[in-house]
Amino acid sequence: MSEQSLWYLENINVNGIFCPKKMGNSLHADHIKVYNKNEYVYLPAQSSDKIYFITSGRVKIGTYSDTGKEITKAILDEGQVFGELAIIGEEKRRDFAIAMEKSEICSITTDEMRNLIKDHSGLSLFLMKIVGSRVLEVEQRLESLVFKDSRSRIVEYLIAMVSKKGERVGYEWVVRNFITHQEIANLTATSRQTVTTVLNELRTSNLLTFNRKRLLVRDLEALKAEIKA
Repeated sequence: MSEQSLWYLENINVNGIFCPKKMGNSLHADHIKVYNKNEYVYLPAQSSDKIYFITSGRVKIGTYSDTGKEITKAILDEGQVFGELAIIGEEKRRDFAIAMEKSEICSITTDEMRNLIKDHSGLSLFLMKIVGSRVLEVEQRLESLVFKDSRSRIVEYLIAMVSKKGERVGYEWVVRNFITHQEIANLTATSRQTVTTVLNELRTSNLLTFNRKRLLVRDLEALKAEIKA
């Protein structure tokens, strides 16, 4: 999987641009809203006229199939942006965004974003990279679904998680706020039972350990070797 998410670009600090707390009088405090756990930020078919920045908490981006099954596309944390397709012409949301825990989110309208782009030239490149990374991610996910088995997709996702959010501790890697087995299943088009089985096998092999709060990868290179070509 790509080291860049569909909905955000790592290593770019946009906190001072998006967040009203850092913008002085250019934005108002009413742009910030606190969402409780399982509260929707937006739903499919709602008007797409805002872009969002997570100042604290965690948000899930997903969609629903024709049969009503939930499909998770991304899980985003503090400091990340979502809903950016509004700036390039999306009129109605195709996905939903829901708070996975109590979250503080800053929103700005597309008109405000256009004004910010005038003042911050790097923002246009930032948005282009987000859209580009989305296309790349879709292609890579499709390739993974076609050519890799479920076990490899799960391992691949764990490695991508380490690349995006991992902290190195000696020879090991720690990912805090580890997500549920069901969320991993949703992100990798597998089942919760399969995820649980794979994780337990990897733990038995001493490649990693985990609980609800964190994932600890003991040997990243050995974990990478678990992916079948």
